[in-house]
Amino acid sequence: MAKARFWIPVLVWAGVIFSFSSLPVSPASEIYWQDFIVKKTAHLFEYSLLFVLTYRALLNTSSWSGKKAGWVSLIFIFMYAVSDEYHQSFTPGREPNLRDVIIDTTAGIIVWTLITKYLPRAPKRLKKLAAILQIV
Repeated sequence: MAKARFWIPVLVWAGVIFSFSSLPVSPASEIYWQDFIVKKTAHLFEYSLLFVLTYRALLNTSSWSGKKAGWVSLIFIFMYAVSDEYHQSFTPGREPNLRDVIIDTTAGIIVWTLITKYLPRAPKRLKKLAAILQIV
């Protein structure tokens, strides 16, 4: 049961992403580039959080190193992004897009880089927060 507290947030967030992908798309703005920025920023946010939750779950429920947990988390979000794009092919007004898979995977790479390269040099308060959230 102790492991479930780490994996339930992963499953819930994956469900949130799935539910958003089930909705027909509507423009966030009449101006193409603004609509593009809003939607792709949402992708970055969604998959950054999915990476962090998965990474946290793996760190706290396995004996894996941070490096292995990072690679597995990255592979997981890549595979989830591919499955999400496939799922969108069945949603009216949506279509699968390789660009979105690349953006989603890039989100994981960015977060993993922030955790491994920049968090060790971050201020104490941020390190303490990361420890409380159990992502280090």
